[in-house]
Amino acid sequence: MSSPLSKPQIIAHIQKSLNYTVFDSKWIPCSAKFVCLGNFARGTGVIQIYELQHGEAQLIKEVEKPKPIKCGTFGAASLQQRHIATGDFDGNLHIWNLEAPDVPVYTTKAHKEIVNSIDGVAGLGIGDGAPEIVTGSRDGTVKVWDPRQKDLPVANMEPVGGETRRDCWTVAFGHAFNDQDRCVCAGYDNGDIKLFDLRNMSLRWETNIKNGVCCVEFDRKDININKLVATSLEGKFHVFDMRTQHPTKGFASISEKAHKSTIWQVRHLPQNRDIFMTAGGAGNLHLWKYEYPAQRSKKDSDGVDVGVAGSVNLLQNVTLSTQPIASLDWSPDKQGLCLCSGFDQSVRVLIVTKLNVA
Repeated sequence: MSSPLSKPQIIAHIQKSLNYTVFDSKWIPCSAKFVCLGNFARGTGVIQIYELQHGEAQLIKEVEKPKPIKCGTFGAASLQQRHIATGDFDGNLHIWNLEAPDVPVYTTKAHKEIVNSIDGVAGLGIGDGAPEIVTGSRDGTVKVWDPRQKDLPVANMEPVGGETRRDCWTVAFGHAFNDQDRCVCAGYDNGDIKLFDLRNMSLRWETNIKNGVCCVEFDRKDININKLVATSLEGKFHVFDMRTQHPTKGFASISEKAHKSTIWQVRHLPQNRDIFMTAGGAGNLHLWKYEYPAQRSKKDSDGVDVGVAGSVNLLQNVTLSTQPIASLDWSPDKQGLCLCSGFDQSVRVLIVTKLNVA
């Protein structure tokens, strides 16, 4: 029997009120700094950089931009440069040097409408191959960009003529475990989840989870695809075991109804791929651990391998706010250090304890 104190605890360490709507917040790798992205009430965008000093978050830089900024990633940046790629409300993809953020080091008109989601791979020493950025937009397209190549995407996944363009809400890289292989997963407002194989330029798998897909994330980007978590509008999330793909049944999965409202985000702990956190529309965070089954695959009646799903255990949950928590980011450098921001116009630094005994 475990006592309440033996479980991981989620402690709100710092809370900082902001004078704008914050959409995304990210740790700057190899530092005690984080960046916040959002928009002022007057309709302009903002990038703010904070540093943790003596238990406080000190604002060290603020830059105003013409368009509101929706999302950002360091995933395609080198550890030396640590440039952040951002997507804005006008469909622009920019890459910024945060040491001199007045002018972007890369810019392209990526989409016709807002960039809802962005992810990067092969930067920060995570994933093999060329550094790439993927963007998903309200215009229904998912595009992959090489920051060394201007204006033209290296891949463009869009509906064929006559198909309805669905709003793409979330994108994520995975399967980047060698120089050739790489996948992108995209989630859409109608519940579609699509897995694109970038090596073969093909749609590898698709499913529908009945509700708008708010966030998808692989447990690791730089391994043979292992697990995928997808969160949705009605407070449900799905965990797919991606190791065994059945020709007709696809991937085995489990679903859990955790929150009473939308699950906006999911983020896996960088130091342990089986622990992940979900952030909800009622201002709450849930910490989960995935338990593998005794056997991850079995033979069906035709002798074909079919996956077996595991189970999830709730380790801890906490309510931080009355407003949705829209962004969530674990520190890649310090286990248990977490950053989240919400529509109560504040950013919080959290400490999650006892993750190694979970």
